[in-house]
Formats: sequence, C-alpha cells, structure tokens
Amino acid sequence: MGFWNRNADSRSSTTAKERLKFVLVHDRTDISLQTMDRMKNEIVEVIVRYFDIDPADLVIDIHHEGRNQKLVADVPIKNTRQK
Repeated sequence: MGFWNRNADSRSSTTAKERLKFVLVHDRTDISLQTMDRMKNEIVEVIVRYFDIDPADLVIDIHHEGRNQKLVADVPIKNTRQK
C-alpha cells in the first residue's frame, strides 16, 4: 500500500511529479520521505475503517502560506462503511 507502489495505469510523469513534491516537502519541513510515506499509510489505515477509498487516489500534501504550513489530504470517497 506504499506510496511508491502505483497502479500500472499511472503515467510516469505524474508519478515523477508527485515524488518531486515529496522531495520538496522534505526540504521545507525536515520530514523524511520515509516518514511522509509512513504517515500516509497510517492515515489510509484510519480512513478505510470508515470509508471505501482507493488508496492510490489519496493525495497528501503540505501547503505553505507565508510562515504557516498545512497538511492537506484529498481523499476521494467511494462509499461509507456501515458499522
């Protein structure tokens, strides 16, 4: 379920851009790529308890607004899980 394992239909240019974003995030936040990947996997584990999602569609990014940083998760939801 790791970030680096992508679907076969993913375009290499899109994957390269996403990897570059993670490198830039690392440079700006002092968070290693491994930590970002681990964090994404942990977020996916929690979300799938409540929603049906495709983890490959999940996008986690850190946005910079002046001196502030925001962790932003874009999670396309297929369906809710009934408990």
